Amino acid sequence: MNASRKTRVVLSAIAIIVGVLLVAPTLVVIPMGFTDKRSLTFPPSGWSLRWYEEFFSNPEWIGSLGNSIAIAIAVTVLAVVLGTLAAVALVRSRVPASGAINLLALAPLVVPIVVVGVGVYAMFLQWRLVGTFFGFVVAHTVLAVPYVVITVSASLRTMDWGLLRAASSLGAGPWRAFRRVTLPQIAGGVAAGALFAFITSFDETVVSLFLASSELRTLPVQMYGSVTRDTDPTIATASSLILVITTGLLLATLLRRKKHA
Repeated sequence: MNASRKTRVVLSAIAIIVGVLLVAPTLVVIPMGFTDKRSLTFPPSGWSLRWYEEFFSNPEWIGSLGNSIAIAIAVTVLAVVLGTLAAVALVRSRVPASGAINLLALAPLVVPIVVVGVGVYAMFLQWRLVGTFFGFVVAHTVLAVPYVVITVSASLRTMDWGLLRAASSLGAGPWRAFRRVTLPQIAGGVAAGALFAFITSFDETVVSLFLASSELRTLPVQMYGSVTRDTDPTIATASSLILVITTGLLLATLLRRKKHA
């Protein structure tokens, strides 16, 4: 066996091990949602759909799921618009101190999430946005925009700017040139950014804990509260639903990209 083949074997083995470690918790959580017991046990001694029935019949669980989806959709739209415009400005325009602005835009990815949560809570408490839908959307958008900036910026750096100059020379205005020339070329980056924005909002827990109220809470906050109050398998059901939604979105995006490749 030559050196290159040995390297491929070692790297493949490492990839398999890492994959197993990442998937193993999921393989444990999903079966626990189908147990017939009132506690989290693995492997289940019996099978039942009672905890899925409990989830969809409990107004607190189903309400928090609806809140998470509604907030994530609003965050996705807002983050895509703001992130795309910011990426175009940073890549295309000669903005003064663009490097510093780019670092500032990516700061939510670097700053510890607890620090972000404390800062958001302190500001939003003064602005009376704690426990409001708008407050959740703004806070989650701050966390989601960096992903859109990264993906769209990568697409912008690989696009053919000659087409944009040709459109401008033929009389197309800035908005029409962007809509007809730039946007189709960066659509993949925009779609990837939208996907990351939705998942970031839908899965966010720490900042949401600071903003939640008894009237408005997201699914991760509801799950956290369930862990502190009781340990019935409903939380495993909620975890499985989050996994299904996020994985489904990822697979749909991959299939769409493969179809248009």
